[in-house]
Amino acid sequence: MELLNQVDYRNLLAPLGRVTINNLFARFVIEQRVDGRIWVDDAAAPKTFYVIHPYGMTLLFGDCTNEKFNSRFRDYCLNTAKSRTQVEWMQAFPNSWTAVLRELFQGKLVSPSPQTAKLETGIIELNTRINFRFNESKYRARTNDVQAALIRIEKVNARIFDDMKGSVVPSNFWRTKDDFLNFGTGFGLYYNDQLAATAFSSFVHKNQLELGIETMAKFRGHGFARQVCSALIDYCLAKNLEPVWACRLENTGSYQLALSLGFEPALEIPYYRLSN
Repeated sequence: MELLNQVDYRNLLAPLGRVTINNLFARFVIEQRVDGRIWVDDAAAPKTFYVIHPYGMTLLFGDCTNEKFNSRFRDYCLNTAKSRTQVEWMQAFPNSWTAVLRELFQGKLVSPSPQTAKLETGIIELNTRINFRFNESKYRARTNDVQAALIRIEKVNARIFDDMKGSVVPSNFWRTKDDFLNFGTGFGLYYNDQLAATAFSSFVHKNQLELGIETMAKFRGHGFARQVCSALIDYCLAKNLEPVWACRLENTGSYQLALSLGFEPALEIPYYRLSN
């Protein structure tokens, strides 16, 4: 494995274009819209690529037959040298990687459970990633939410950007506040003048906008995420953008929210949690 120089990142746009699973986070790294890293089999003539977004999402794609790369990649994933300090969530393309990774990780793959929530080095948790397809007719036919008097929804500005706290917030997906305000968008839902939930563009490419959602812990369970997501989806439809949604099958909250907003499961792929 070799770390690719940033000046060569854009050479990966062509091979990335052949990847048919959700890959907007990898595109953001390759286009250097965020500060990620890319490992390859050969920096001079790469055929295998491992793209790491700073949030911890990763994409392995390309040639799966390079045994030298695969052996080193196994050590990297199992963190045998203790070189990784961050949990990584990996997708792989094409499907031929599934059998290769099953062989590489033999004896190290575990199913998700409360006991594996904090995995020790040397174990890989196998989850499922769902790519959804947006069905506009289902979205428009949904039961409209009743917006209480104490709720207001505002488009994200600099003040709201700074107020958004949590894991899934724009500051974890965009290099700077100005980048987000200039090239992204989002909405904040206030309840009784407190910021309760946000929905924002985690990634934007051409006519696609991938949704990111965060609800403050004390405001969960009140349907606020659905209401603020609806505002962002309405924005997408007004701007002729395709709303994009992906999540772990095991994340039942996100999965059910997607269904309630007109999204339909379109693809299931293995999703590997690499412990640090």
